[in-house]
Amino acid sequence: MSRTPRPAWCRGPRGAWGERGQDVCPAAGMAGIGSVRVCPSRTALLLGRLSYALLRSSPMPSFRGPIKAGLFPISSLLSSSCLPLLSCSLPGSLAASMAEPASTNPAHAHFESFLQAQLCQDVLSSFRGLCEALGVEPGGGLPQYHKIKAQLNYWSAKSLWAKLDKRAGQPVYQQGRACPNTKCLVVGAGPCGLRAAVELALLGARVVLVEKRTKFSRHNVLHLWPFTIHDLRALGAKKFYGRFCTGTLDHISIRQLQLLLLKVVLLLGVEIHWGVTFTGLQPPPKKGIGWRAQLQPNPPAQLASYEFDVLISAAGGKFVPEGFTVREMRGKLAIGITVNFVNGRTVEETQVPEISGVARIYNQSFFQSLLKATGIDLENIVYYKDDTHYFVMTAKKQCLLRLGVLRQDWPEIDRLLGSANVVPEALQSFVRAAADFATHGKLGKLEFARDAHGRPDISAFDFTSMMRAESAARVQEKHGARLLLGLVGDCLVEPFWPLGTGVARGFLAAFDAAWMVKRWAEGAGPLEVLAERESLYQLLSQTSPENMHRNVAQYALDPATRYPTLNLRAVTPNQVRDLYDVVAKEPVRRNSDKTDTGKLAAGSAGTQEELLRWCQEQTAGYPGVHVTDLSSSWADGRALCALVHRLRPGLLEPSELQGLGALEATAWALKMAEHELGITPVVSAKAVVAGSDPLGLIAYLSHFHSTFKNVPHNPGGLDGPASQGFPGSSSAVLFLGKLQRTLQRTRAQENGEDTGGKKPRLEASAGDLCALCGEQLYILERLCADGRFFHRNCFRCRTCEATLRPGDYGQHPGDGYFYCFQHLPQPGHKDGPDPGPKSQDLPTPDENSMPSGPSTSVIPQEGTSPVPNPSQPTRRLIRLSSPERQRLSSLKLTPDPELEPPPKPPRSCSALARQALEGSFVGWGIPVQSPQVVVAMKEEQEQSPPSSEEEEEEEEAEETMALDSDTQEALLTFAKNSGTMSKYPTWRRTLLRHAREEEMKRFCKAQAVQRRLHEIETAVGELEAEGTKVEQALRSQSTSPEQQKAQWLEQLLQLVQKKNSLLAEEAELMLTVKLLSLEEQQCEVDQELRGYMNLEEALKTPADRQAEEQLLKKLLDVVERRDEIVRFQEERRLSELASRPGAQR
Repeated sequence: MSRTPRPAWCRGPRGAWGERGQDVCPAAGMAGIGSVRVCPSRTALLLGRLSYALLRSSPMPSFRGPIKAGLFPISSLLSSSCLPLLSCSLPGSLAASMAEPASTNPAHAHFESFLQAQLCQDVLSSFRGLCEALGVEPGGGLPQYHKIKAQLNYWSAKSLWAKLDKRAGQPVYQQGRACPNTKCLVVGAGPCGLRAAVELALLGARVVLVEKRTKFSRHNVLHLWPFTIHDLRALGAKKFYGRFCTGTLDHISIRQLQLLLLKVVLLLGVEIHWGVTFTGLQPPPKKGIGWRAQLQPNPPAQLASYEFDVLISAAGGKFVPEGFTVREMRGKLAIGITVNFVNGRTVEETQVPEISGVARIYNQSFFQSLLKATGIDLENIVYYKDDTHYFVMTAKKQCLLRLGVLRQDWPEIDRLLGSANVVPEALQSFVRAAADFATHGKLGKLEFARDAHGRPDISAFDFTSMMRAESAARVQEKHGARLLLGLVGDCLVEPFWPLGTGVARGFLAAFDAAWMVKRWAEGAGPLEVLAERESLYQLLSQTSPENMHRNVAQYALDPATRYPTLNLRAVTPNQVRDLYDVVAKEPVRRNSDKTDTGKLAAGSAGTQEELLRWCQEQTAGYPGVHVTDLSSSWADGRALCALVHRLRPGLLEPSELQGLGALEATAWALKMAEHELGITPVVSAKAVVAGSDPLGLIAYLSHFHSTFKNVPHNPGGLDGPASQGFPGSSSAVLFLGKLQRTLQRTRAQENGEDTGGKKPRLEASAGDLCALCGEQLYILERLCADGRFFHRNCFRCRTCEATLRPGDYGQHPGDGYFYCFQHLPQPGHKDGPDPGPKSQDLPTPDENSMPSGPSTSVIPQEGTSPVPNPSQPTRRLIRLSSPERQRLSSLKLTPDPELEPPPKPPRSCSALARQALEGSFVGWGIPVQSPQVVVAMKEEQEQSPPSSEEEEEEEEAEETMALDSDTQEALLTFAKNSGTMSKYPTWRRTLLRHAREEEMKRFCKAQAVQRRLHEIETAVGELEAEGTKVEQALRSQSTSPEQQKAQWLEQLLQLVQKKNSLLAEEAELMLTVKLLSLEEQQCEVDQELRGYMNLEEALKTPADRQAEEQLLKKLLDVVERRDEIVRFQEERRLSELASRPGAQR
């Protein structure tokens, strides 16, 4: 959609008469005193705003509105609140004319004050003044809204009414008559509670809201999904907060979000009571009386006697109404730190790029540099710019102790992070140093913003455990009075902050709760209403911008407009009977109020008899193999070899076992099961032969059974499941194991070691003793690596003591210790790895100690050094990884089904390495093909052209954001060659927006993976503790009844299968970690290599050519490893599709 060029007189320099987004004629005074000529090329204008510097330092009202071309008296367009500001910067005659009274209607001034109010008390006082001036009683529901709208009909108000009327006019609200007789009580004026109140008011219900606070003071910034931005704009967010999500910004402070939603609920007639705490429900004492609330301290009589039939709780995670069951999801200790610094809105501050999120899980180099420069050890960091400079980060406990932020280490989290144990000065120095490093010190002197108590707005909090309600709604009934209770916001699901899902899923829950109230008002049965609500609740935790409907403009209260895969009958009425309580009886509680320790794997071994029967079936027909029990029958190793051969034919023929002894055959079977089937040993070969660990052998065999139980039995043993892509999640364990061994061999070859005749060490330690601490190892505690067994807590990086996970560690051949890849000594590094900083000081980083930031990069220009200089960039560069470019280039496009996977290139070939490099730069303008990304942008813009308002807002953000030079040059070249330069700005903004979205997706994916890994680690620890108790009982209670022993053994096997299931999930997650890390590596190599390739050949030194060749080899290696993982995941996906019942064969 092309735009009409602006006249020359309105394209002046920014900061003079006009700013982008406004067109004001400099010769306005010639048209008549008190009038200006409005450019006819715009329908939404900003009139008479201050210069650029004054605008950035002072909040200004918005003057957008449907203004026709021609002359308009300034006095009718301006409120009295802005005249003093205007008069200080405009010409004398024009400023004098503006000093006249703004309007003869006092309600207009109150309304303008209401729109622009930036404090909660100012909003309330201006709204009271407005209602008094109009003779309207506040809190009167939709009739109040219509009365205000009828009396305020000047253009500024009309533009707001148009937005609200458009929302209220959706058929689902039935013109405000969908719930006319429904009385609702909403607890909590957080964003989710206010958003729920808006929907209930639009449905025509009477809504009363209680809030224990008296002001909004939270500066913390929330990430917004695209649909939340569109939703808030449709409610008039730009009228209340002119800077709302301008350009590509996708966040807002909690305080500002609450303010704009508060203004909406006030206009819609919601009755609000401040400083009132909800403490519980007051059931009706007799028939004919409804449900009431218990409120503190002294509620007004009208509120105390208010009877309602719907309660929506949005009071936060610490308060969940009685009757709801809450489940705890625990992870490792996670300490978050939030801090807000004063935003002076100087030019320098506006040019500092934001950090949408950078995580250690894929960008270890940044955090290693931070650790070396400042001593600060973080897991992630985010920086947003809003009313304040907002930083949030996850810090490691040992780092906080080492730097003196925490006085003492306490096992109790409340005590660890209590005010008595936190040193405020050290915490302030900690966050200042982290913020300085992340922004290269370009924010200048960081001054802390103040919280509600006047203290520096900084806090350390724990998000180790998060609460999640088991159900989203309940119904209580007493004396014939029914009450529908619903949860929204944090009391429904506490969000994991790095994912930025809190507000988005909170709004979705608010919509779903309002839909439930509508169904309730329509007369649907209680069980039907509850079943539908629980069906929607099952979708909530799975929602993301990618799996919801793409067209956010169609989102409405009806869940079918939001969820593509909607099944309102996923939960049946019979399944929610325990959610319908008659108060006369005790409520039925669910049995699922337990810590998330993973689901029991399908096909668990169950009893010894079932396991023995399966083993007999699998080993039947092999000569010399007779399985009669789960102990002595396996001592010669033949039965174990037969089992492995059945599942993986071709490794070793049964006839070849004739020359092998029992120990050698058993060791071979254990090795092949691990290397070719992904079955990690929990028992040693010596223990199997000696029969000294029967429980360990049973647990080991049960792993085979649970993984391959559903594989069709093949008596011939010709085609095993491995050759067809066997089912079961252990395939990820197998892939990571092979990857681990490949990397280890490569590293050994680089060190000049001979690995040809080396055999794996399988008997370096006994299976019942830890190879590191020498303590007892119980079955569920055993972790096998390099043929040795360890406690999981002992198996840590020698340097940083981080938990070592599959595929993410290596063994140093010199000292024999294990390290994470970040600290594994490089080839030729004879000394031990750097143990890390020991200093207690927090140095302020200077320009020489700062690496390039986590979200910025510089492309070397011709004739300059290819090494990036972090002090140069002042514009934000959106740096896209190659996978992100590939995703952007394929927007709205379908892949070619005949496209074959690329062949694996030779080990060392410069030409093919360059070809791989060019393939990784899809959309960079490489002359192999025209940039597909432009075609995709063109298609998208044709389908949904942006509004002029959005275009103008996005222009304002361009000065502090930029694409990398190659992408921008390719885009510009394509636009010139295709004769579509008029669409270049739109395409560029679209690409910027998608680039930011991809950047955020990568960060969210990394944080979700990291959180789940921590939860798995905690759950495995709990299983190990429980399994240890069961195993001790089995081994010590020799006189116990056989029935009791059988129950203990079955319990032990179930715990083993739970652990195996969790470890298989951990391996799946580690594949994602590998991909994220390789994507980041490829991006870094791309950037560095591009700098050398842009140099002229004549100017390259021998060192430059050598470095370029090394980078080409490194890029080839990274691309190969990424391709292997992607190919593996795709093959397994196709295999799973083919194995589903009813699949086409």
